[in-house]
Amino acid sequence: MKTRLAAASGDDRAVLAAGLSPPATRGGIVSFLTTALATGFGAGYSPIAPGTAGSAVGLALFWPLAGLPPLEQVLAVTVLFLVAVPAATLVARRSGRKDPGLVVIDEVVGVWATLAFLPFTWTTAVFGFLLFRLMDIVKPYPARDLERLPDGWGIMADDLMAGVYANLLLRVVLLAWPAP
Repeated sequence: MKTRLAAASGDDRAVLAAGLSPPATRGGIVSFLTTALATGFGAGYSPIAPGTAGSAVGLALFWPLAGLPPLEQVLAVTVLFLVAVPAATLVARRSGRKDPGLVVIDEVVGVWATLAFLPFTWTTAVFGFLLFRLMDIVKPYPARDLERLPDGWGIMADDLMAGVYANLLLRVVLLAWPAP
């Protein structure tokens, strides 16, 4: 402890003397949690199609939300989006890339937007998943333009828009082939 205390500088000495974790350690926990969220709890590290893996995580995480009233679903999507923007920003900055493939929390939010306000059945889940992946790849206007927003806003907003498009298309699919 004395060696760590002697090596510490300024405010860190008081923190160490009090037996608390120094900011670097607390920063390590924040960094870990930020990375866990931004990577969809590790799905972003998938060596094959990390965006698809992140979408699958989004599908699994939406299941408990499916029975919520519409306002609560909107609240869940909004809160996750707003928490994910700084997480995506931090991970992108650490990676040195504008939109690193390992950040897949945007896919989670996009899938949630795709499935919001719809009956959650196997048909809805499968078609929703596929339509979201299609809209995320194609990125019809203005989704592609939203990628130009700064930092995590650009990472997140284009997938949210892709999710809105997929939701609308899914409604058309369900009109043509109603879910059992």
